[in-house]
Amino acid sequence: MATLVCPPVVAPHCSLGSCHGYTNVYVEHVSSMFNIYHQRDEAKGAPMNEFHPFLPQDAGNDRLIGRVWDPDVQGPRLVTVRDGMLHDISGLAPTFSALLEFDDVSARIAQAPDAPLLAVSDCLEASLEAEGDPATWHLLAPCDLQAIKACGVTFASSMLERVIEEQARGDSQKAATLRETVTSLIGDDLSQLTPGSDEAQALKTKLVELDAWSQYLEVGIGPDAEVFTKSQPMSAVGLGHRVGIHPASKWNNPEPEVVLAVDSRGQVRGATLGNDVNLRDVEGRSALLLGKAKDNNASCAIGPFVRLFDEDFDIDSVRALEVTLDVRGEDGFHLDAVSSMNQISRDPLDLVAQTLGSHHQYPDGFMLFLGTLFAPTQDRDTQGSGFTHHLEDVVTIATPTLGALVNRVDTSDRIRPWQFGSGALLNYLMRISRDIDPARDD
Repeated sequence: MATLVCPPVVAPHCSLGSCHGYTNVYVEHVSSMFNIYHQRDEAKGAPMNEFHPFLPQDAGNDRLIGRVWDPDVQGPRLVTVRDGMLHDISGLAPTFSALLEFDDVSARIAQAPDAPLLAVSDCLEASLEAEGDPATWHLLAPCDLQAIKACGVTFASSMLERVIEEQARGDSQKAATLRETVTSLIGDDLSQLTPGSDEAQALKTKLVELDAWSQYLEVGIGPDAEVFTKSQPMSAVGLGHRVGIHPASKWNNPEPEVVLAVDSRGQVRGATLGNDVNLRDVEGRSALLLGKAKDNNASCAIGPFVRLFDEDFDIDSVRALEVTLDVRGEDGFHLDAVSSMNQISRDPLDLVAQTLGSHHQYPDGFMLFLGTLFAPTQDRDTQGSGFTHHLEDVVTIATPTLGALVNRVDTSDRIRPWQFGSGALLNYLMRISRDIDPARDD
């Protein structure tokens, strides 16, 4: 493919903290949160990212890659972060999925010539303001043609909550009582139980005898992981875009997760953050409603960038991550939680292996949500009803080595409709190729 012609560097859209009503609050919040990480463990500490607090603190040049919407050409550009600027690397590959297929992707990106588009700080701020507006520069979810897969019930505490959802049949008012009943039967800590082990099988046998076995326990401690399709290729939204909950849902929650970027051969090339928006009442009514509970307009957020694996950040780094969740509502509600990857029941590479193999191929690669420790039990509206979203909640998912993913909550029918899919991407690539080389026009 011919190399794209880059526009001149764009003037700043807005100064730090001035774009949107919540921008400054969340810049300050994320900065404070990251500082707490480093005060707790100074040996692993690094200075705040000099370009923007939403960026990873210790990622060097050409280690963060993603996609940005260019309003001038009405389409996406592949970008890398270099010296505080977003540089166009679209000449390396037509799509993000194709870029990750190169064995030497890091070297190719590092050798790509400078092609500055705009300052990364300006793009992050503009993204919070744009909320997906195609007339404005903004970050997209970094992935494009990859399948978007997700793993469920990979943490013991979230496994218990899935069992409670099932027993409650989607009724949040029954959750508190059922939580006490379920934990009295199976305990409140299954984190030391290895899925598929003899001990896990013995527990299953006991619970079957007590008529207390659950489909969620089957995938939580059985030999086979739950791996499902979260949403369609090209449908994920990025930082700043609104995330959607189905308008019929009354009991729902964010799910802060680490997301692996995996190529077609099953090699993990990097990682990012994601929000696997979940409708507890819908899935609780029936597991066969998983598609409705998980896959709605803007119900999947990924970003801000994929951080490529290198000598400083690899799969062992992922295994040690602590992902924080912060939810703040216009009603003054505040929830914060931490999901520690060292408590995951199944190793990330085992989850990759259960997703791709001789039984299933992904020629464009896939993004894999690894699950969450987060179990939303904090009451918000009425006693015993647990947590549920309100419209306009602002959700921040963050960890110092991957940055911060910030989105505001709305119903999926009120959010900007998804219109730029795989077909639109192919038409765009054909159009810009013809613009660069008119001789290729049919």
